[in-house]
Amino acid sequence: MADVSDLLAAYDTEMRAPQRVPPAGVTYERDGPLIRIVGSHRGLIRPQQPDLGLTGADLDSLIHRQRDHFAARGQAVEWKVRGHDQPDDLPDRLRAAGFRPEHPSTVMIGHAADLAGQPELPDGAVLRETRDAADMHRIAAMQSRVWNQDAAWIADDLNARMAAAPDDTTVMVVEAGNEVVSAAWLAYHTGTRFGALLGGATLPDWQGRGLYRALLTARARQAVTRGVELLQVDASPDSEPILRRFGFHAVTTTTPYVWTP
Repeated sequence: MADVSDLLAAYDTEMRAPQRVPPAGVTYERDGPLIRIVGSHRGLIRPQQPDLGLTGADLDSLIHRQRDHFAARGQAVEWKVRGHDQPDDLPDRLRAAGFRPEHPSTVMIGHAADLAGQPELPDGAVLRETRDAADMHRIAAMQSRVWNQDAAWIADDLNARMAAAPDDTTVMVVEAGNEVVSAAWLAYHTGTRFGALLGGATLPDWQGRGLYRALLTARARQAVTRGVELLQVDASPDSEPILRRFGFHAVTTTTPYVWTP
């Protein structure tokens, strides 16, 4: 399946719902055409089909319900809008309700079997899989350094995933000595052909040394052993050209619209 329209159709059918088992402490709530994810570091809204089937005042009411639900919790909420979502004025109505767009990403899909391989690592680097809670905190500390902001919530999220369904996520770290220098994880969407590649980050001193590719090939190899056919990434502008070279196809965009108390 290499045709972009086929890949987009598969994505819309199989990847709009969250993972089957929510992380510990997280619940899924249905509100019409949406799934509302409650209990993460911020609320998440996931439309379940490209066309919400609502317009005008009905759409505004749906948007306001999500905002007000998380306002009552004193919590921010993110509504993920894909580039082909309908109706066309959804972004304008989200803005009118106080949601603000963050940086867009490109949704890219590749075939796991084409990407799987033996990871090649630079001297001094070791790649391993982990389920250890302490490692999740080390990963979060590394991510905080990379992005220059507090990413402690990542450890909470990963540990909650492991507590709820340890076989639904594969977490991989690259270490040099006692330091985590890179990490990424793979979320399996049971009942679909997909896995989602998440969380890739590398300390600046180790960037450009093949760790991105090593983590990609290692996760793809793991995906193949689990029967996963397709890998999906919400790619940043920096990652998109790399993934294109690896054979990924861009199928749409995604922009998080965030309301903050």
